Amino acid sequence: EVQLVESGGGLVQPGGSLRLSCAASGFTFSSYAMNWVRQAPGKGLEWVSAINSGGGSTNYADSVKGRFTISRDNAKNMVYLQMNSLKPEDTAVYYCAASPRMGIMNVLGYDYWGQGTQVSVSS
Repeated sequence: EVQLVESGGGLVQPGGSLRLSCAASGFTFSSYAMNWVRQAPGKGLEWVSAINSGGGSTNYADSVKGRFTISRDNAKNMVYLQMNSLKPEDTAVYYCAASPRMGIMNVLGYDYWGQGTQVSVSS
C-alpha cells in the first residue's frame, strides 16, 4: 500500500519557521521526484517546490524562492520542506506528492499524494 504521511505543520507567527516532513512507503521512493503542493483556504492547489529523484536538483515557486528549502533522504524514504520567514499568505494545507519526474507543473498528474498537514501563519 502506497503511503505518504506529512507531519510538522502547526501555528507559527509571521517571520517564524517550520520544517515539514513526509514519510513515504509502498513504492520505490528513490525513483520518483517529490513535490510539495499547498492549498490555501478557498483557493486551488498551488505547486510549491520539487526535488528530483536523486536529490541533486530542486525548483521553487517564485512565491517561496529564497525562503523555503526542499530536501530528501532516500535512505530513509523522507522528503522535507524547511520554511523560513513565513508570511500569513503561506497559510495552507501542505501536501507532499510523488511524480515520475521534475517539471510536471500540472499537479493533477502526480501519482501519489499524502493527506496534508495544516500550516497557519498568524500573530
